[in-house]
Amino acid sequence: MTAIDFYAHVADPLRTVARIVVKAYRQHGSVRVLTPDAETTGALDRLLWQEPQVGFIPHCRLDSPTAAETPVLIDESLEHSGPAAVLINLRAEPPPFFSRFERLVEIVGEDDAQVLAGRTRFRFYRERGYELRTHKLSSRD
Repeated sequence: MTAIDFYAHVADPLRTVARIVVKAYRQHGSVRVLTPDAETTGALDRLLWQEPQVGFIPHCRLDSPTAAETPVLIDESLEHSGPAAVLINLRAEPPPFFSRFERLVEIVGEDDAQVLAGRTRFRFYRERGYELRTHKLSSRD
């Protein structure tokens, strides 16, 4: 069964995702990041060219000709084929294919809409019997 980690009250979701991608790639070898839109996909793609500062994370978009050989895939597409151990979700809804992964990382920002969407996703997974862990990254009043 997929293990699910929620990172809550995330001040900078893309930087947090970049750090998690690096760690997940090193520990698990393959990562898929599901973004909400093409703009976020592009921003994360650019960020992964900069971080980590002393390394390189091989990544591409799902429709790239090299996607089958690339260990980190970043895309807004609700499709997924091929292997990946870790899925990182930046969308407001649960990914339809999340159960194919060993681990799912849910990112919840600080604004009210993101918190509400995160709570809804948390309930969705809990009601289906998934093991959930929560990591609070910043304080919120």
